[in-house]
Amino acid sequence: MTIRVLLADDQALLRGAFRVLIDAEDDMEVVGEAADGHEAVELARATKPDIVLMDIRMPGADGLGATAAICGDEELAGTRVLILTTFEIDEYVAQALRAGAGGFLGKGADPKELLAAVRTVAAGDALLSPAATRAVIDQFLAQPGPAAADTAERLAVLTAREREVMSMAATGLTNEEIAERMYVSPFTVRTHVHRAMAKLDARDRAQLVAIAYQSGLVPPGRPS
Repeated sequence: MTIRVLLADDQALLRGAFRVLIDAEDDMEVVGEAADGHEAVELARATKPDIVLMDIRMPGADGLGATAAICGDEELAGTRVLILTTFEIDEYVAQALRAGAGGFLGKGADPKELLAAVRTVAAGDALLSPAATRAVIDQFLAQPGPAAADTAERLAVLTAREREVMSMAATGLTNEEIAERMYVSPFTVRTHVHRAMAKLDARDRAQLVAIAYQSGLVPPGRPS
């Protein structure tokens, strides 16, 4: 299956470089280019891509608002957002994750990392493994919001095993790493993750991680 990608960045040269890189892959294609957040939302609704490669800082409507609009649109339930950013703006990244983004990648990533990130997020997994990302989650997503109690009550629908897997996923562990700790197969872990996502109505793994922190299932600063 071909992964359909929408590019959203105000730098035309950068969009062009991404297009060449992505279109060269047999399993990917670029379906559109947007220069700001407003255009990204319009093109997403018109093309219904699998992935939106989204810059945060753009003139006019930025990537944060666009991410919230795309992830909140029921007609775009199959579209995931991968944020492109720098580690200097971690707070913006956390806001994007709250809005429903599937993960983020630094603009200094090499081409192989970018392509791997697109495939990871397209598969429904979150790009949340690096230590820098865990720091972002600890610092911002771990702050209980006004609906934290309601979020905690939602966890009652999960089995003990699903909670255990969810808590480990929230610390940034991959399915393979969780499988090693639980002495089960990665497939079994993936099944638990997907069941937890379905029960909690989480659109992807990143949102599941956010729920884990917001509910208090995983406390701030918990080591992996």
